[in-house]
Amino acid sequence: MSSIELVGGWSSVIAQLVSGEHLSSADAEVAMTAILRGEAQPSQIAAFVIALRAKGESADELQGMLAAVIGASGVVELPDNIAARAIDIVGTGGDKSHSVNISTMASLVVAGAGIPVCKHGNRAASSQCGTADVLEALGVAIDLDGAGVATCVTQAGMGFCFAPTFHPAFRHAGPTRKELGVPTAFNLLGPMANPAKVSYMVVGVGNPSSAHSMVAAIKSRGVQRAWVVHGHGGLDELSLSGPCHVVELRDGLINEFSIDAKDLGLQPADVTAVRGGDPAHNAAVVRKTLAGEKGAVRDIVLLNAAAGLVVAGLAPNMTEGLDRAAGSIDSGAASDALDKLIAVSSSVAR
Repeated sequence: MSSIELVGGWSSVIAQLVSGEHLSSADAEVAMTAILRGEAQPSQIAAFVIALRAKGESADELQGMLAAVIGASGVVELPDNIAARAIDIVGTGGDKSHSVNISTMASLVVAGAGIPVCKHGNRAASSQCGTADVLEALGVAIDLDGAGVATCVTQAGMGFCFAPTFHPAFRHAGPTRKELGVPTAFNLLGPMANPAKVSYMVVGVGNPSSAHSMVAAIKSRGVQRAWVVHGHGGLDELSLSGPCHVVELRDGLINEFSIDAKDLGLQPADVTAVRGGDPAHNAAVVRKTLAGEKGAVRDIVLLNAAAGLVVAGLAPNMTEGLDRAAGSIDSGAASDALDKLIAVSSSVAR
């Protein structure tokens, strides 16, 4: 018997969603568990995720589905003293901006500043170059097991969790997601499902309506502090073009505010100034930016790295965060973090 029968079967679950009713956290967990076990037909998966999307995923639904995803995933066991300080900076993708790999560069800057980073990501879906693509082009060994990733975080200050390695059960929904071609709950769940027990998260979303529900789900996994950010212009990270919306989890409480790059002394710029290309192009941009090249790419990387440094507690505010982020680049520490990641990942991959 499929686990979905415990909640009345797919017809009951989908009918509830179509009528606009939210599922309980427990029922959402059962439904996602059935999908991840390969117990759902493609038509059932499609109906489930589209009905959720049309209604809007609730905090309870995301919390339940996230529990199912984490329960089915591989694990990265970080030492307690590292996990207590570790952060992930990640986006949901799907914002159609085709920007350079901003969160990847911000992660390297944060690592260079001394905060352990365990980055979770994948290859490109809707763009030319995802995190995995650019790291691979830079020479990082991306397909590591949990022990290998933990070694990278411990020895290099940053590790990369390649999503297909740690979430193999997502393969059951893969063809359906590809055929649908629109963002679904899986796009929200992936960034929240880091295989390591990181204490801090900065998660970018292209759809701001999901931010509050995502913060509540992130809270359920024991994260100490998190920002879910939506960039002006629709970016799934802090942007330079105008006010950016932030929903924050801090000390168990949720609040919201905005961040405007121009108020922090950064030059306004729209997404065309940070547009990327294929992995080789974006890898060259990473190297140039970490070498100190000035311009909009540096500014947007500093802005997002500053957010990570504030969330992780290394900087008390964004102004100090920007200073520390700039110091990480200009001292060569961010570039060193990349070189260490390349060396350590290659060593453990052998």
